[in-house]
Amino acid sequence: MLGHRTILIVLLLTVIAGGLYWYSERESGLPEGFASANGRLEAERVDIASKFSGRIREVLVTEGEMVSGGQILAHLDSTEIEAQIREADAAVLQAREALNEARALLAQRKSELVLADQEMHRSETLGERGFASGETVDRRRSQRATAAAAVASAKAGIARAEAAIAAREATEERIRADLKEYEIAAPVGGRIQYRLAEPGEVTAAGGKIATMLDLKRVYMTVYLPTRDAGRLAYGAEARLIFDAAPEYVIPATVTFVASEAQFTPRYVETESERDKLMFRVKLTIPAETLEGYERVVKAGIPGIAIVRTDPDIPWPREFAVNLPPLNG
Repeated sequence: MLGHRTILIVLLLTVIAGGLYWYSERESGLPEGFASANGRLEAERVDIASKFSGRIREVLVTEGEMVSGGQILAHLDSTEIEAQIREADAAVLQAREALNEARALLAQRKSELVLADQEMHRSETLGERGFASGETVDRRRSQRATAAAAVASAKAGIARAEAAIAAREATEERIRADLKEYEIAAPVGGRIQYRLAEPGEVTAAGGKIATMLDLKRVYMTVYLPTRDAGRLAYGAEARLIFDAAPEYVIPATVTFVASEAQFTPRYVETESERDKLMFRVKLTIPAETLEGYERVVKAGIPGIAIVRTDPDIPWPREFAVNLPPLNG
């Protein structure tokens, strides 16, 4: 009498064998206008790097963690740049005080101009009546011209002070913008693949802190022979079926076809296939299809791709889109 463990093993092998048979039957016997190839699910990799060099104060994520776009992943030590901001703030205040002084000087120069103007007119009147010499009139006119030049110079001093304020405020804004870069954020949502730095380490400008996978840009790379790749159009429909869940059919579209032929990748099974020159084709799953599945998408899962090379031929019923339940 068979034991419970033996019965379970037999049942498991039966299920696996049935699934493999169904899977192979599904893959074989494709009608004209379709092509199939092996591939693995991939996601676009995004390297999270520091814009500036510095000591890493803390890293807030772990490998495998899901993050959202804009989420802070790490902090650099910002002591030095915060001191630069305080210095820039002081420079702005100093420039504003210089502007106030320039305005006060302008008011003084205008007052002096009014007085010089009055004295010039008075001397000219007295000169016309013979009570002031020509030399006195000329001196008053010269004093009036000097006062007018002083007003113009004071106005230029105000312009210089205003320009200095704008320059120092721009410097302050730049440093504050740099300070934001000391908080290293995720550019998009996805899953952390590798954590590449630890607190206390000193990173160079451009040094990688982590690598993440953008789970809204998921694709499968396959290799098709010339006869199939030559008939493909960008945007052509495809279906992806994964070994781990062959009951589901995932839609995809052709987003890239290599311009030059190349050998097939090493995970193709047979030696005869390795000897053929093939074209690399990228099949991308639409972002809207991936909505809600981010936590279950796993790069590296093998499967097959069915590509429609003739858009006028309808999809067979067994390749109708069938997505897994969102709570599954």
